[in-house]
Amino acid sequence: MAQARTEFAAALNQIASEKGVEVEVVLDAIRQAALAAYKKDLTLRNEEVPENFEEFTSKVDPVIGEISIFDGDKNVTPPGFARIAASIAKQVIMQKLNEAERGAILSEYESKVGTVVSGAIQRQEGNTYFVDLGRAEGILPPPEQVHTEIYSQNQRLKFLIKEIREGGRGSEVVVSRSDPALVKALFALEVPEIQSGAVEVKVIAREAGSRTKIAAISTQDGVDPVGSMVGQKGVRVQAVMSELGEEKIDIISYSDDPARFIAAALSPAKDIQVKLNEKDKVTTVTVPQNQLSLAIGKGGQNVRLAAKLTGWKIDIEGAEEGTAEKKEEPSSAPAQAATDDTEEVSAKGGLASGQKEEKKEVEPQDK
Repeated sequence: MAQARTEFAAALNQIASEKGVEVEVVLDAIRQAALAAYKKDLTLRNEEVPENFEEFTSKVDPVIGEISIFDGDKNVTPPGFARIAASIAKQVIMQKLNEAERGAILSEYESKVGTVVSGAIQRQEGNTYFVDLGRAEGILPPPEQVHTEIYSQNQRLKFLIKEIREGGRGSEVVVSRSDPALVKALFALEVPEIQSGAVEVKVIAREAGSRTKIAAISTQDGVDPVGSMVGQKGVRVQAVMSELGEEKIDIISYSDDPARFIAAALSPAKDIQVKLNEKDKVTTVTVPQNQLSLAIGKGGQNVRLAAKLTGWKIDIEGAEEGTAEKKEEPSSAPAQAATDDTEEVSAKGGLASGQKEEKKEVEPQDK
């Protein structure tokens, strides 16, 4: 008898361990399966199922594994029920355990929302990719993909755990490659100062696959937020860029002074004059003619990201050197981790070389 107790207890604990659930969850699955088996047995014996069947309970002896069925306080377990229960209940038990296992896994990934995990592209269904995350399968829907990336089977990448949502197949772990929070989370892995809280990423503006602007601030005297994120010889920012397929990343210091922040956000352009309309949250920025293409960026991307980063509508005015009044300017001096090629923009998209006092107006977009 002692051996039987040991075998049942060992089996119970082994199943719980393999499924990653508590022993009580396994016992509850057995109890539910026993009731289902008893109901099935009544049907097979052409007996009516009692009207109060919902009040029936089952008990499982956690030591020897004996199963009993009760109607109130009355033990109604049929002879030989253990053998019948074993044959009928196996499928129900496995179903309940699988549900419990899936619930435990989803709970685990709920605690990981907003963090980075490594996974491998498993398969593709339509425009959606499925990712092997280890204990769970993640889905990478089209909005969370980067349009410049090509995904292939078994390709390993880092993903942001974005959310747990209800889908056609039940609860799903949604992962992302395009969310700005992925960039923030990747820097958190590379920068000890972010992990310790000495550096904080305040805001991110991203056009996934192309360029990202990040504003960071130091919460500790003597710590340079930009230098911390760039790393010695750029090693930290290069590690993040490599994971993002060489997506370009600009890192600037955050400032509560809107003029200073806007000037920094428009880097690599220099000698920027900023005039603020606080009421309408519109800023007029004047830059020398030779800085226009840098301020606007390729296809207007630089000013577009600056508007998104700062939350201000930005009007860019260009003036030839020597024609604009000399004004005291906010120090922009942002550190540029990486920049893309710039180009002169036509009058439709910004300013062409030689034009005076033309404007480029860009409104902030949702971050």
